[in-house]
This record gives sequence, C-alpha cells and structure tokens, in this order.
Amino acid sequence: MCLIVFDWRPDTIDGPLFTLAANRDEFFRRTAEPISWWHDAPAVLAGRDLVGGGTWLGLSRSGRFAALTNYRAPHEMRADAPTRGTLVSDWLNATATAPNGTSLDTPLAYLQQVAQTGDIYNGFNLLVGDWTRRELAWYCNRSERAPALLEAGTHGISNAVLDTPWPKLVKKRAELGALLTRESLPPLDSLIDLMRDPRLARDDELPSTGIPLERERALSAAFIETPEYGTRGTTALRVTAHGDVISAAIAERSDDNGSHRLVRPGDFERSFAFNIEREIA
Repeated sequence: MCLIVFDWRPDTIDGPLFTLAANRDEFFRRTAEPISWWHDAPAVLAGRDLVGGGTWLGLSRSGRFAALTNYRAPHEMRADAPTRGTLVSDWLNATATAPNGTSLDTPLAYLQQVAQTGDIYNGFNLLVGDWTRRELAWYCNRSERAPALLEAGTHGISNAVLDTPWPKLVKKRAELGALLTRESLPPLDSLIDLMRDPRLARDDELPSTGIPLERERALSAAFIETPEYGTRGTTALRVTAHGDVISAAIAERSDDNGSHRLVRPGDFERSFAFNIEREIA
C-alpha cells in the first residue's frame, strides 16, 4: 500500500467517522490473496500477502483497523529485516502483547510497543485505529516523531511521513476533501475511481528519494504502471456511526482475481458491509 488518503471525524454522532481511499503498490511477482475473511482468523477482513503472511490493510469485526505503507529509503533496505505486514495483522487479530504479557488494547499502546523495536524493520508508516474507542494513531519508524493519536481532519500517507507534500498525496487529499464536501457519503466506487489516476507529476514537483529520475517520475502517479511494479488494487472504506451502532463498508477493486495473474485494467471487485460487534465505549 503506497498511497492512502483519509478523512477522520471521531466526534461524529450520526454520520461518517472515517472515510478512506487507498492504492496498494507492489511488485507484480509477489503473490497475494484479495480481501476476504481469514479462515484462520475469522474476525479479520483483509487481503493477504502470500510471501510474508501479513497484510497491508484490514479491519476486524470488533472495530479494529490498520494500514501500512513502506517508507522509501532504497539505500537502507535490508534483505534480512522481518516482514512489515504482520504489524497490521497482529493488531487486527488482537495477538500483540507487551513483554510483561499485558494486552496492548489501544492504538497508541500498540504503536508505542511497536516503536520499541521499530529499527529492526525496513521503513514503514503504520496507521492503527479502534472505532469503538474512536481512536486513530500513526507511527513511522523513520520519523523523529513518537507514535501519536490523530486529531480530526483529512490526511494522507504515501512513502514518506504523514502528510509529506508529494504531488500525488496533495492532489488526492484535496480531491477527497472536495468530494466529501459535495457528498458526505459518496459511493465506494467514487472513492475507488478517485485513486485510479495514472497522470504523472511534473519533473519540477518530484521529490528526491534516492532513485533515478525516470523511476521517480513513474512513481509520482497515484495509479502506478510500470512493467514489473505498480498499483495492484484500490480499497475504499467508510465507517459510519448510527447512534450506538457503528457500521463498516469496504470495497476493493483489484487487477488480480485470486489466480495471481494480473489483468489490466482491473475489474475484479469484492465488497463487504457489517456492524461492529461492540457498542461505543
């Protein structure tokens, strides 16, 4: 997952708490399963990386949420680093505990524990939420900022720290804000369509992240298309409060129908909707 834009409204009484649109970018040779309920963790709804075993974005029946992007630092990459996707799945599956055995049951507590060993991983951003607590927190292991709860607002994460003004992030964050101003509950397909944008940034807008200019240019699109690497799927998520009930609706449009063969343009879609199983605390 390499571009996430989201709107967070934790004080909402009746309406959307959280609206997200996200693209997952990955090497095409890396096999993955599309979003589904996991057979070995039935409360987890997510795609699955079949190489590392974790995931890039998901949620749970109890109201947990997490999403991850890689931090672009090519000269710091270590082949022996542990997979980052389990940082998402451990939270969703409520399997993380502190060294003393206590449960890490809040987003901030979980990220603070992750930060204790953050340097063993290649670079990442991790967004962790709990809808019943109305808490959303962020941590990047390549930032000097400590894990923190996020206040209400519209944000974006790509392959640098939260809200770094890369052209595609600035553009899609603004487009999401404009869409939600026009329509507070847009169709999930509208959120997906917003992200399927292959236009490149101008060269004078490009960041310098240690990769060749030609590749920097290709990666500046919200929807990336190169021969071996690109956007594998797009996810739209909306979490809505209705009095004491919180509901979630999620849709994924993928270029892989589960056969691990990519087809462009992607038209394989899955969608799910359910009520969170715990009441608002």
